[in-house]
Amino acid sequence: MRILLPTGAATYEAVRKAAAGHDADVVVTGEIASFLTPETLRRLIQQGDYDMVIVSGMVTASFQPVEEETGIPVYLGPRHAADLGRVLSSLDTLPLSRSVPADEFITSVKREEACRKLDELEQGASYDYCIRGVRIGGTSRIKVLAEIMDAHRHEHLEAAVRDAFRSGADIVDLGFGFDATPGDVTRCFSLVAEVPGPLAIDTQDPVLIAAGLFRADLVLSLHDGNIPVIGRAVADAGTAAVVVPCLKSLEENLCLAEEAGISCIIADPLLQPVGSGLVGSLAAFPERCRYPVFFGAGNVVELLDADSPGTNALLAGMAKETGASIIFTSEHSDKTKGSVREMRTATEMMALAADRPYPKDLGIDLLILKEKRRRREPPLSYQSLDCARPPEGELHYDPKGNFRIGIEDDQIVAVINGRAVKGRSWIDVFHLILNNGDVSLLDHAAYLGKELYKAELAIRFSRSYEQDGDF
Repeated sequence: MRILLPTGAATYEAVRKAAAGHDADVVVTGEIASFLTPETLRRLIQQGDYDMVIVSGMVTASFQPVEEETGIPVYLGPRHAADLGRVLSSLDTLPLSRSVPADEFITSVKREEACRKLDELEQGASYDYCIRGVRIGGTSRIKVLAEIMDAHRHEHLEAAVRDAFRSGADIVDLGFGFDATPGDVTRCFSLVAEVPGPLAIDTQDPVLIAAGLFRADLVLSLHDGNIPVIGRAVADAGTAAVVVPCLKSLEENLCLAEEAGISCIIADPLLQPVGSGLVGSLAAFPERCRYPVFFGAGNVVELLDADSPGTNALLAGMAKETGASIIFTSEHSDKTKGSVREMRTATEMMALAADRPYPKDLGIDLLILKEKRRRREPPLSYQSLDCARPPEGELHYDPKGNFRIGIEDDQIVAVINGRAVKGRSWIDVFHLILNNGDVSLLDHAAYLGKELYKAELAIRFSRSYEQDGDF
């Protein structure tokens, strides 16, 4: 298959190296590859004998008329020349696109393949229990249990539960503090009774546990202090139970749960936070356990001032190696917001890595701010240099007015003279502002671009936004 690769002078060397070993012509069409025009491409195609053309993924021109005239398909390559090699190496299996850059398309295809494989793995997995349709144990994926702390004081409990499931939780746990009453428990579980997913009750108080058994599918946690009081009721309700050590060992309490008649038991050796015995508590996880194992990752993440994505990924890997079946996570603090989605992704990574030595190159990842591979762009070329300095003189305000920018419901809002412009993309908001004629100074336009994009980044990375403040 003979391929035409139009490129710019700035990226020629990178494209030439990527094309080595392939039947391809690399042709420079100007300084910048993305400036390629249909007329230029038509002329190049007519000068050779090609089966396809791959243009820069940064090109915005439409080449449909060129395709119709020449009969040669024109596809978008990657946006960065450094990614061209892996595109060319995958042409036999990779369907290219005329509208989506190849690097983005590859990522999308790999993600779709990963999701399809995850479904196949889960459908074919063995399991120890099935809690309201969710498989626990065996070879099934580690299930994510998300906690809603102090559920009896939550103003929008049902919405929070549904949001946790949408974020990737397999089980949602309602936690009740010492000030909760049986009436609070009954009210809370009644509010969410129609939610289809598995629900857990998180309390060690036998009276509160009893109040939630009409809907709770799982109890956290039973031990020698409460099994004699509530164990039989849990067994009669057919509710699953997480068993922990207390005054007696975990093994002794597992035996107590068995004697109470509980048929769905999950063992929790109790994972300790960093600095309080994390490594030692990992050693307490049994190599083989007759019951599925619970892994309390949430306490580690909440008590560590580090970004949660990498921490959650590492803890999910630990959970996988210890044979855990359920992993606990929470979003109690601002720093752990998004942990449910992160932990779900992490458990899926571990499931996909079952047949390979490392959880990498899976099609899904938790690389949010860092790159998997840095792109090496060609150096800039210029003949003169002006060094920027802070502006001098007074700031001139736009006579059209000033904007107040903020975030509402994960959308950017820009307010001027009592009117608001709202959107998810900074460029959409900016263009609407321009079309409305609300900007008359270039420096004001530059300022708006900076602030609107900063607001979009704040939404994308779940950070707070402050106009004129640092991101």
